[in-house]
Amino acid sequence: MAETLQRAPFRADHVGSFLRSERIKEARQQKQNGEITAEQLRAIEDEEITKLVQKQKDAGLQAVTDGEFRRSWWHFDFLSGLEGVELYEAEAGIQFSGVQTKAEGIKVTGKVDFGDHPMIDHYKFLHNLAGDHTAKFTIPSPNMLLLRGNVEEQAYANLEELLPDLTAAYQKAIQAFYDAGCRYLQLDDTSWAVFLSEKGKEQIKGKGYEPDELVKLFTKAVNDSIADKPEDMVITMHICRGNFRSTYTSTGGYDNVSETIFSKLNVDGLFLEFDDERSGGFEPLKHVNRKDVKIVLGLITSKTGELEDPDKIKARIEEASKYIGLDQLCLSPQCGFASTEEGNIITEEEQWAKIRHVVSIANDVWK
Repeated sequence: MAETLQRAPFRADHVGSFLRSERIKEARQQKQNGEITAEQLRAIEDEEITKLVQKQKDAGLQAVTDGEFRRSWWHFDFLSGLEGVELYEAEAGIQFSGVQTKAEGIKVTGKVDFGDHPMIDHYKFLHNLAGDHTAKFTIPSPNMLLLRGNVEEQAYANLEELLPDLTAAYQKAIQAFYDAGCRYLQLDDTSWAVFLSEKGKEQIKGKGYEPDELVKLFTKAVNDSIADKPEDMVITMHICRGNFRSTYTSTGGYDNVSETIFSKLNVDGLFLEFDDERSGGFEPLKHVNRKDVKIVLGLITSKTGELEDPDKIKARIEEASKYIGLDQLCLSPQCGFASTEEGNIITEEEQWAKIRHVVSIANDVWK
């Protein structure tokens, strides 16, 4: 067994989303067609999530999630549940490498706030299933509304004006999850990827900002949102370059924003994509300036089913430990298996083999 950490993130961890079961996919389609009610869909989701949580326990994980089984998107479902934010049909989807998502987006139409959000009940259901395991819940970072949200002029003149209401809403959300029993919350954040490539910098300028301005805005959004988090609550951040149908949106190492990510974000841990050359090397980890922050190396890909050579993964962990101590490192897949309900191009059997692979390698490295 790997050294058992009492506080998340754990030596063998995971990002959170899992391939939707066939029964979930079928039920969601039936609900969309008006063939079953919302209550009937919820009952099926409950049953499938119960099975999923048991599979995570059986695979050897300490943290369990609901796999995002109740969601269509990893980010839009939470964000559109905020007051003042709406999901809408867009002209086009989000462009990935060679493929595009369904055409939906989010817009800010009024004062942003956190009210009666369905995901609090989603967490409570997971919490009751977790038992002696840790229930982990994932929500998008506030930066995802700043990056992906179309802000209507009558709501806010600019992102700076939106920021105080957005971070206040997140503070309320974090407290609500805590009150429901949550002690392990993850902020998923692909916004940092825009700083890693020339294409991303063009996207920043398209929003009317310079990279340095937006970095400060994103940093403030995260740190203000978690400023009042309870002492016994762990908040981590997952950073990647996009994950849809086994493709990605961007490339580039962490170098351009490494000092910000590794020394200015006040999170308890960082889940980082490091599964291939698109993610660059480990040298940016030298900027980690806190002994209490855990770095979760996403060395196992969730995009394909082939299992990595364990010796090569161990060698990469050793390489990373040249920049940050082994005691601060953990291992996980580089992303979830289904950031959207469509899922990556990988089978369920391959998915669970990947999870067991993470656990097995972690057991060998941290004895």
